[in-house]
Amino acid sequence: MLLSCQSKKQEIVVLPEETSTVDLSSVGREKLSDYSFFTGPLKNLSPAEGIVPYSLNAALFSDYAYKQRFIKIPTGKKAIYNHDEVFEFPEGTILIKNFYYPADFRKPKENIRILETRLLMLENGVWKTLPYIWNDDQTEAYLNVAGKNIDVSWTHLDGTSRQVKYSVPNMNQCKNCHLKGDKVIPIGPSARQLNGDYEYAEGRQNQLAHWKALSMVDLPSADIPTLASYDNEKELISSRARAWLEINCAHCHRADGPAKTSGLHLLASVTDVSKLGVGKAPVAAGKGSGGLQYGIVPGKPDESILQFRIESVHPGIMMPELGRTIVDEEGVKLIRQWISEMKN
Repeated sequence: MLLSCQSKKQEIVVLPEETSTVDLSSVGREKLSDYSFFTGPLKNLSPAEGIVPYSLNAALFSDYAYKQRFIKIPTGKKAIYNHDEVFEFPEGTILIKNFYYPADFRKPKENIRILETRLLMLENGVWKTLPYIWNDDQTEAYLNVAGKNIDVSWTHLDGTSRQVKYSVPNMNQCKNCHLKGDKVIPIGPSARQLNGDYEYAEGRQNQLAHWKALSMVDLPSADIPTLASYDNEKELISSRARAWLEINCAHCHRADGPAKTSGLHLLASVTDVSKLGVGKAPVAAGKGSGGLQYGIVPGKPDESILQFRIESVHPGIMMPELGRTIVDEEGVKLIRQWISEMKN
């Protein structure tokens, strides 16, 4: 059960896409520390009792930001297992996602700078999205519904220096990515995303088995699906590519998603290749199509609209539209190889 708001401070802001004002004290708590999710120095993200860390087999690309995820399910309650979709979580569930950059990606646990923490909180049957932005001292994160651009630099895995103007979304943008039909829902925690190992403080264990042991969910006896890790080069190219498309694109491009009118259904479970865009003409021509005729042309990534759009950073062309400002070089290379090897 969520505690009542402790802060009496009120702050009025204007959302970029709204004409009304928002009283932050009625939206969420002013500071991340007010929730008591973590013990010790806040920047260590050491979970308090009842806060469970988790990871996804295939994570959304967010301008190369690393993520550390946690979940809180109220004591005595359980998530309802779903074979194909995100679990149905009980009232009071909180998903906590922290975005950060190590100074050197070759040393991912050192010199970490946390930029934002996003909360998804299920209150009165509705998922509420709350973005918290961290201060420069890494001692606190503050609720900021209007979003912010932050300059970030790091040393990449190949030793090159990289930089980006990282964009913390405003509260409306958070909701847009999480829409399914007319409801906001979580994107990541599904059976196939959680069906993998995690290095817990007490040792390595399958995440779903861990959740079951903690009475967080009941599981079927067999046949739990697994989504491939698109970073794992031991997996099939097709499995890796479909996993990349599912987490980066399918939250919109699915039968009940915001981009359902496109006719593209990019969940990894879809078997109809025409729904992936193979041989499919765009719904509307224009700069988004790049003058190309089909979503995917087997064997020809440079003639495929999908490839054109994921390689673009133009606001009117790029896909996904939100969540990135630069190209996912490794992801783009993966999809290019997948299309190149695709047979008619």
